[in-house]
Amino acid sequence: MALPLSIGILGGGESGIGAALLAKHVGIPCFLSEGKQLGDAHRAELQAAGIDFEEGSHDLERLCAFEVVVKSPGISPALPVVQALKAAGVQIWSDIEWFYRHKPQGARVAAITGSNGKTTTTAWLGHILQKSGANVRVGGNIGTGAGRLLLGDPADIYVLEVSSYQLEDCPTFKPHVAVLTNITPDHLDRYGTLANYTDAKFQITAHQTEEDAFLYFAEDPITVAELGRVKAQKYPIYSTEPAEKPSVGAYPENNHFTLIPQPDAAMTIEELALQGKHNTYNALAAGLSARLLQVRSEMVRESLAHFEGLEHRMESVGHVHGIHFVNDSKATNVNSTYYALESMKTPVVWILGGVDKGNDYSELFALVEKKVKAVIALGADVAKIREAFQGRVDIYEEVSSMDAAVRTSYLHATKGETVLLSPCCASFDLFQNYQDRGLQFKAAVRKL
Repeated sequence: MALPLSIGILGGGESGIGAALLAKHVGIPCFLSEGKQLGDAHRAELQAAGIDFEEGSHDLERLCAFEVVVKSPGISPALPVVQALKAAGVQIWSDIEWFYRHKPQGARVAAITGSNGKTTTTAWLGHILQKSGANVRVGGNIGTGAGRLLLGDPADIYVLEVSSYQLEDCPTFKPHVAVLTNITPDHLDRYGTLANYTDAKFQITAHQTEEDAFLYFAEDPITVAELGRVKAQKYPIYSTEPAEKPSVGAYPENNHFTLIPQPDAAMTIEELALQGKHNTYNALAAGLSARLLQVRSEMVRESLAHFEGLEHRMESVGHVHGIHFVNDSKATNVNSTYYALESMKTPVVWILGGVDKGNDYSELFALVEKKVKAVIALGADVAKIREAFQGRVDIYEEVSSMDAAVRTSYLHATKGETVLLSPCCASFDLFQNYQDRGLQFKAAVRKL
């Protein structure tokens, strides 16, 4: 399909602003519609670029007149404005699709999705490529909106974190390397069923061909059951040594790991910059992706050993009187918090809570009973958390602010123990986003 002569943009967050700036950059008129109020910085960017916009409501007549509307991922397809666009026959694209249709000819795209690990894997792959000297840009659902990545000089490789929300509206998006880290029940408040959520995740490979690569977690039964729909070359990745070694892929072996295409020099698991079983997978996925993008094996090895973890993902905030405070605010689902608790080597005072997305906390019971001495439930609606964990731990308390959560946790922890913020829930009850939640946690720790 030829590019539209003009587009509508629904949503004025980072993805929508990036899409609008890209439209301006390539000379396609656009109109941005934000149902709430724009942030001051975003409003100023639109004004400076001379981009037409509205805020506080949606002009449906104007939006429905466009051939294509680029929809921000956070806007549910069930909302009336989206339903009206569909009824009018308007094509709806995500910002990832809009990016893809404008990327430089010949540029390669690596895209990473999954319930957990996608941000770390994206950042780690970007780190390897940058260290190798590749001309690379990193963004998408992480940091920089996809549209902004195309505003400067063209890159040779684009590394994108993509969410299931973005993949819903990608009719042609075809990454050269696609990584699906895993699928666990998440966002069921939006998708209704695990099958619908799985369908959205597998859109990352829907348009790939035999010339492309699809990397997946071979120990995830949900992913493995759906491999029949994949046309790309498949590369399994294991976080534990498999009984039968694959002919291609990545896996640990005798405390070393193997990447096929295989590196020249062996490297032990202990040499990885980030520890934990889940980070072994993230490292192997990033390393194998880099090899498939023609990065030399010795550069992959060096970069896997020297990578600083991400803010708000198992981030060490510091020690106060011998108590270790860890910020895992990005853990917004059960599976992510499972990995956090699994990696703990000391007794834990655990802070959790927020907007529940259909969580099944029973998956955490055994770990909590083994590792957690106190649960601090944070948020406006903690009834489900209370039902799940009160009585499973020695101490259970409920608080309504981050300051109170940190102070209460500090009172219950002793020297040599860990206070872990791993919320298991979305952040929008008390905070702007998970970053705001993590920053408030760190600020409260510094006040102790």
